[in-house]
Amino acid sequence: MKHAKLGPLAAIVASTVLTLSACATVATPTPGDPLESANRTVFKFNDALDRAILKPAAQGYTWAIPQGVRNSVTNVFENVGDTYTMANDLLQGKVADGSEDLMRVVMNTFFGVGGLFDVASQAGLPKHNQDFGLTLAHYGVPPGPYLVVPLLGPSTLRDSSDFIVTYFADPLTYVKPDWVNAVLFGVRLVNSRANLLGATDLLSGAALDKYSFVRNAYLQRRQYLSTGDSVSAATLPVYDDDSATAAAKPGAAAMSAAAPAGASAVVAAPQPAAATGSTGGGGSATGSEVPPLGHYFPGLRFK
Repeated sequence: MKHAKLGPLAAIVASTVLTLSACATVATPTPGDPLESANRTVFKFNDALDRAILKPAAQGYTWAIPQGVRNSVTNVFENVGDTYTMANDLLQGKVADGSEDLMRVVMNTFFGVGGLFDVASQAGLPKHNQDFGLTLAHYGVPPGPYLVVPLLGPSTLRDSSDFIVTYFADPLTYVKPDWVNAVLFGVRLVNSRANLLGATDLLSGAALDKYSFVRNAYLQRRQYLSTGDSVSAATLPVYDDDSATAAAKPGAAAMSAAAPAGASAVVAAPQPAAATGSTGGGGSATGSEVPPLGHYFPGLRFK
């Protein structure tokens, strides 16, 4: 029987298993983060990869490509991502949201020249934020332990299931020939990283311990997206550094919850989805969902 090739998915899963098996457990793990030792190791790897490769590539991209072109590239990938958001809205029984997502895709595809322009936002259609992890949360599946995935960044045991689902659900996964898929992967990755340059610079200057800051803010945002409730510092695990405590406060600086390679991972304090959506025909604002969670890697997500 012919086996399907998972490509980058198989490599990521394998590297995750090897990394976790190689890391020693901490004697007293932080509450809510029993895999802290392994997570910190993966976080350092992701951060080093970002500083060595992804961030310089993104900086070169912003220097060479005009802002208007970058906005259009972002809009195209966000338009593809809206189909995945629509599917998860419908799985959660959110028919009205799913209908709006469908209308967004239709409007941006036909009137936005294949998604180059976000005419749906200009027309007042809101941009939603959904993925399979949130669908599982909708049906009561607990998040499980915090997890940092190689290349993909912050997640939880529940949310990591979205990597596999998105791989098969993303239309770009099936683009042929393979070299075209590889080009789309590269463009999507570098463009997404470029959209987050300002936010990651802010994070680097704000956090004494970037790992704890990212962990705290990621869990806040996922809690907000899954329940609609903001998370106060009292309801989150208590971390040992001051920066994490500051991140737990409702007024913590908002940055995007989607960060390529988890490197200098960009995170967000809880806020309504409308506050993090597209800026209209000009593309997404720096620090917003750029594009939705599952669409940095072809078929996979940097979260």
